[in-house]
Amino acid sequence: MSSKQATNLVKKTPLFESHVKYGAKFAPYAGFQMPLLYKSQSHIESHHWVREKVGLFDVSHMLQHRIDGKNAKDFLQKITPIDLGSLGVNTSSLSVLLNENGGIIDDTIITKHGEDQFYMVTNAGCRDKDLNFINEELKAFDNVKHQTFESTLLAVQGPKAAALMQKFTNEDLKAIKFGQVKFLGLNGLVDSQIHLSRTGYTGEDGFELSIPSSNEHESSQARSFFEFLIDEHPDLVKPIGLAARDSLRLEAGMCLYGNELTEDITPVEASLAWLIPKTRRGPETHFNGSSKILQQLADLKSVTRRRIGIVSEGPAPRTHAKVLDSSGEKEVGEISSGSLSPTLGNNVSQSYVDKTVKIGDEVQIIVRGKPRKGKLVKLPFVENNFYRG
Repeated sequence: MSSKQATNLVKKTPLFESHVKYGAKFAPYAGFQMPLLYKSQSHIESHHWVREKVGLFDVSHMLQHRIDGKNAKDFLQKITPIDLGSLGVNTSSLSVLLNENGGIIDDTIITKHGEDQFYMVTNAGCRDKDLNFINEELKAFDNVKHQTFESTLLAVQGPKAAALMQKFTNEDLKAIKFGQVKFLGLNGLVDSQIHLSRTGYTGEDGFELSIPSSNEHESSQARSFFEFLIDEHPDLVKPIGLAARDSLRLEAGMCLYGNELTEDITPVEASLAWLIPKTRRGPETHFNGSSKILQQLADLKSVTRRRIGIVSEGPAPRTHAKVLDSSGEKEVGEISSGSLSPTLGNNVSQSYVDKTVKIGDEVQIIVRGKPRKGKLVKLPFVENNFYRG
């Protein structure tokens, strides 16, 4: 296959033309041509902009699902450890798709629209794997309808995101707290109602908007809204690419699938035990991998590693860099994600480290063949600013 043919196979989101307009530098990601950076704005500048104002992220490459039917709840509670009975209507929660051994197939956000109506978002890079897994698991369930759909998925993130979005809706956004959702209009800028969720992947307050884009008319409206936000509010709003999205989520202590999460890592090892509520820890509980996960929860000493933070100086450590104890004689773990923290001014890394090493202990990280000093710290590196009312 020629390079030209390969390029033609890369998908484009409904906002692609807008990214071109604003001078995006593109990179292939999960089968899509995605903006990495924009002209006249460095990665560091983009990162600070989101921490201080409002950044727009095109996340339309993520896969959106509708799961409905009499047995939809039972199906989702088989493949994830979530308790949908305790989740309020129009409320969402982070969860994980689990294999039979308790490993994480993908992380996901699940929203309850009704007692038998659910909306789910999964990662673009896991699209084929997730669909194969879901379709195989569905074979054991009747009366469950599963659909995937494409739309513009726009993340509006930053401390001034709520004030910006309030300009476009008559709904009182102060009434929508972190993890809650609402169907609402955009004051005539988009014909259809949009799905607004108060969540995000930056640690800042913000929203994710699912804007219908099933045809060119709808896609054009989504682009017009995206561009209106930027053109009418140039001192407040900028489009932001994948580079800053990654450093923001890393500072916020959030996981990236394929780095912090894999099919060989359980939620307990990933320091995500809070995803398994008490109501799903009883002896009668059954979900994929529940026997292993519940055993780990009952005997935490049997879990020898956990996800934790490391701060360091010098060159930033990268994925798979070895972590040694303070003497440099014993390997105790490895880096899962690492970079310079634009907010803190030093290197931050998420890592999987042996539980014999404690918070505050010094370690050595092998970077470019040389040991560099580091110290174990709690996550997140930068406190989250989610709006909880």
